[in-house]
Amino acid sequence: MTRQALALLSALFFGLLFIPKESLAKGPLKDPLKFSIPLKVKEYLPYQRVARCSAINRSEIGDSATVQLQYVHIVNPNATRTLLLVHGWPGLWSTWSNQIAHFASSYSLIVPTLRGFGSSTHAGDVQNSGAVQEHTEDLACILREAGVSSATCVGHDWGAQVCWESARARPDLIEAVSGIAVPYLPSAGPFLPIEDIVTFFPHLGYQVYFANDTQGAVEELDASVQRSLRSVMRSVDSPPPPDFLVSQDDFLGAWQNFSIIPEIPFLSREEEAYLVDQFSIQGFDYTLEFYTNPNRLSYYNFVQAQGNFTIPQPALHIAPTDDPVADWIAASNILNSASFIPLLKTETIATAHWPHLERPEEFNQILEKWLNNSLKEPAQLETSKETAVPQITAEAKSEEPIVSEVRAKSTISGA
Repeated sequence: MTRQALALLSALFFGLLFIPKESLAKGPLKDPLKFSIPLKVKEYLPYQRVARCSAINRSEIGDSATVQLQYVHIVNPNATRTLLLVHGWPGLWSTWSNQIAHFASSYSLIVPTLRGFGSSTHAGDVQNSGAVQEHTEDLACILREAGVSSATCVGHDWGAQVCWESARARPDLIEAVSGIAVPYLPSAGPFLPIEDIVTFFPHLGYQVYFANDTQGAVEELDASVQRSLRSVMRSVDSPPPPDFLVSQDDFLGAWQNFSIIPEIPFLSREEEAYLVDQFSIQGFDYTLEFYTNPNRLSYYNFVQAQGNFTIPQPALHIAPTDDPVADWIAASNILNSASFIPLLKTETIATAHWPHLERPEEFNQILEKWLNNSLKEPAQLETSKETAVPQITAEAKSEEPIVSEVRAKSTISGA
């Protein structure tokens, strides 16, 4: 059975047929693996919504399009503020499950799946659509659809840069910002091709591959979704090979001596299977939007045209100390990021690239302490379009149609 057929069956099963067929990855699923919905995902499914947001497909000479963006919205009726949790690559809303469980008692939460990931559709043309500034517009659209006037944006990896940019461009919406791993990347200096950046940070070599051979990279990643996800979602105690991410010609070559890549160390088998299932819907195609040369240049020109590089809001950078991707503190110093963020606080955590998953309790404490110190003034209670939910339970029901992120009773690809 093809991926397209599985997605159509899933949509019919849940009564919502919204994924356009041109957005679905083609080809059969490989190495079938049955799975059950992990509880940490299942209990939040009743709070999933879809925002329909304007976009542009530049491959069709700037034709307007509509993207349908999945997000989880949990309203705490006693909270005065909202956290907006934004994943990176590769990630989904579900990679924030540890933070949802921790912060739902104090905040309302909006947790999107970015365009082109999982069941969130894309405008088309990965080379020219889906630049960082367009993700900022997507977040603004989601907040508007949810009836939320302001939020604190917390982002990981590319989600961090989306949050930094959202704070810079939309201070009316973003009252505070936190970036995990990736520091603020200001566009104040000259544009640097990724080849020049790799000179300083050789483990960004994979980004040259993603940029210059995007289709080849997609085919490699899609060949086994599970193997691709396992390769990059590693921890300090279960690291990748030392030369992983260095190659500018392939992504998985460093793992060639591993017939099976070890399971993702900080996810249960069910959580990993859910992630693989979701990335099997569209494949990795549109998720490489952050790496393409036209999109990187488009974002740079957008910020340059505005001429404002400062983030005035309270800001927190949480930098993992053992990230195989890069030394992010060194990167921040080279970019002089702090000079553009007068209220920046920096914390470190002894993890690899995924601190909110690898050491969630310590991560949550760092974030919570900063939130308590930075957001001292009371906020207005939000007037939300959602029904307030005093407690999160697996039995909770939604009054609106829900787009499920699970293909019940389906199969997924394995390594």
